[in-house]
Amino acid sequence: MELKKLSISLVVVLVLVLVLQILSAVDFDPYRILGVSRTSSQADIKKAYKKLAREWHPDKNKDPGAEDKFIQISKAYEILSNEEKRSNFDRYGDVGENQGYPQQQQHHRQFHHFHESFYFDESFFHFPFNSERRDSSDEKYLLHFSHYVNEIVPDSFKKPYLIKITSDWCFSCIHIEPVWKEVVQELEVLGVGIGVVHAGYERRLAHHLGAHSTPSILGLINGKISFFHNAVIRENLRQFVESLLPGNLIEKITDKNYVRFLSNWKKENKPHVLLFDHMPVVPLLYKLTAFAYRDYLSFGYVYVGLRGTEELSRQYNINVYTPTMMIFKEHIDKPADVIQAREMKKQLIDDFLSQNKFLLAARLTNQKLFRELCPVKKSHRQRKYCVVLLTGEGDKFAKTYEAFVAFALANTKDTVRFVHIYDDRQRDFAQALLMDDEKYWGKSAVAILERRNNVGRVVYKILEDAWEGSEEDNFILLDLLAQLRTDPGLLSSDTVLPDLNDELAPVFFLRWLYSAIEYVSDCWDSVFHNNWREMMPLLSLIFSALFILFGTVIVQAFSDSSDERDSPLPQKEEPNEKNEKNDTTFSKENSRIPKKGFVEVTELTDVTYTSNLVRLRPGHMNVVLILSNPTKTSLLQKFALEVYTFTGSSCLHFSFLSLDKHREWLEYLLEFAQDAAPIPNQYDKHFLERDYTGYVLALNGHKKYFCLFKPHRSGDEGGTMGSCEDYDPLLHTGEARGKSSCSPGSKQAKNKLSKLSLWMERLLEGSLQRFYIPSWPALD
Repeated sequence: MELKKLSISLVVVLVLVLVLQILSAVDFDPYRILGVSRTSSQADIKKAYKKLAREWHPDKNKDPGAEDKFIQISKAYEILSNEEKRSNFDRYGDVGENQGYPQQQQHHRQFHHFHESFYFDESFFHFPFNSERRDSSDEKYLLHFSHYVNEIVPDSFKKPYLIKITSDWCFSCIHIEPVWKEVVQELEVLGVGIGVVHAGYERRLAHHLGAHSTPSILGLINGKISFFHNAVIRENLRQFVESLLPGNLIEKITDKNYVRFLSNWKKENKPHVLLFDHMPVVPLLYKLTAFAYRDYLSFGYVYVGLRGTEELSRQYNINVYTPTMMIFKEHIDKPADVIQAREMKKQLIDDFLSQNKFLLAARLTNQKLFRELCPVKKSHRQRKYCVVLLTGEGDKFAKTYEAFVAFALANTKDTVRFVHIYDDRQRDFAQALLMDDEKYWGKSAVAILERRNNVGRVVYKILEDAWEGSEEDNFILLDLLAQLRTDPGLLSSDTVLPDLNDELAPVFFLRWLYSAIEYVSDCWDSVFHNNWREMMPLLSLIFSALFILFGTVIVQAFSDSSDERDSPLPQKEEPNEKNEKNDTTFSKENSRIPKKGFVEVTELTDVTYTSNLVRLRPGHMNVVLILSNPTKTSLLQKFALEVYTFTGSSCLHFSFLSLDKHREWLEYLLEFAQDAAPIPNQYDKHFLERDYTGYVLALNGHKKYFCLFKPHRSGDEGGTMGSCEDYDPLLHTGEARGKSSCSPGSKQAKNKLSKLSLWMERLLEGSLQRFYIPSWPALD
């Protein structure tokens, strides 16, 4: 009984504590945190944020709660500086990424505050429920969306990032925390960027990364995301980071290829670095270093324990038991700088390489390199002078170039940089400095310049005589550099330099090829390795389109084969059977289904002329057959057969014109089609004898043009087209029904229209020649 009372009391106490925690939970108020009112302007909010950020920055404020306070200040400013988020907060009290659900947001915040304050530590149920209390080391790696887009993505082009997606109440997240801590401690000192995204607070960023479950681990390099799919152990995560890096960063060097490797400095315009170590596999630190400096340096690795590297070690006096790093510039027989250390640290390597990023007299191959080597003057104490050798290529200029490099080696200073360009590759740049002076033609010249702004304005001075590398030239140049320390006005000339051509850029075809390969690789990774959920709509669309396409082809193939099996064999017994066969053939071969069982052909007269032609609606055409009284019946029957399959179009009208009544009107139209046939004039003695029967005109009344069909004039070539029918059921005219036409003349007349159906096909395709007229003549 007492045990039961004790358990009831414990439950009551827990409920009371829960109620008190919920009631005492204070919502996150960005206005209160920044100390501004709800009517404050953006300028006041920004001013308050800067003041509080300086006061509570963890580097300046040693208070234990300074870091948490600074995070709250940053979060408050992120909300209030964005008008949309500020409006949502004022309206709903929304501070997260889920906008438009105020009740759910408030409930989530209250619950979050509760389980922040009501924390079960290791001594209570042995389960840490709250992820933030569970692993406070993740706080300094937390990423926000703006921080990720503006800083992390650009920085991923210098180093890879390993990012963990986590959330509260995630049992698997707790399981991988020890391994994650160990890997972070190991990789961060090597130069790998670390990031943590809390999916509960940064849902927008988690969705942007494609992480729809927790925990998720992904890698980011060169702005591209790759997901980790293996078991979360130290070796797998380390291999995953190594797999993110390109495979051609470091070249294996032996006695056979070291001369070729070091001699490429002139072609690549880069210093070359040799890494000597007794590890058979290139250490990850070296790979990360090579990735960070790949735009400035070329790296080679020498495994000193390998047979075939003895000569290399003897020549450069390498201690095989101590890791050594050497930098070679213009001279491959002697390194420009060397460091040795039993434990190579990232900071030591960075300091060493950052001081040797360029050759002694680097060649200006693009505008970016020019801006780095010759920066713009910021103040009179930060002047940077560039000594530029304008020379040519080949053995003719080798001596002057070597003398210039020797001068640069002997007079290296922080305020002076030595560079050279090939004037034949950078003609505009050279002409802007030399002003096309004849005394420098075919010779080398030296210019001292200082950049004044980013648009190309420089002040400079050219050595009066051409540079030959003699002792006198060295004394003159050395004297000018000494005078510049006390008299910057010595650079008396000024000009605006054009941007340099990118000499090392690949040609257009290669750039296009590389872009295509990169795009295909991204698609492959997205489909097979990254996020299936985002790719499902695209895959569904592709497979649906393919299914419809192949389904249509298969159905069409089966329908065509069934039509061929069902079609009757050709017979020549009765004319009526031939007519039926022709009708069937036309209706099946053409996809247009006739609306009627006959062809309605009207006569074009002065009464129907206006409605059937002059005022014909836009997009409509009138197909007119030219005939005479003797050929009227036979031509109309053949015309009906040829155009029957096209009567399904409501834009086509069919008429016939009597040549005996309206010859002059026809002759007037044919004058605008001079290439159709020789057109006689009224004085031609055969004017009234020319036969136009069988001509067909397609008249567009609205656009005032017509297309012309000339009859087929060859003899009777056999076949059913020239056969004679007593009655054509397709023809529906007021005069031609029931009349017979079984004479040889009727056969010849019908042959004139044997190719009319093909002409009609081209008419509907719009591929016929059009003859335009200024206006339609009167039909008298």
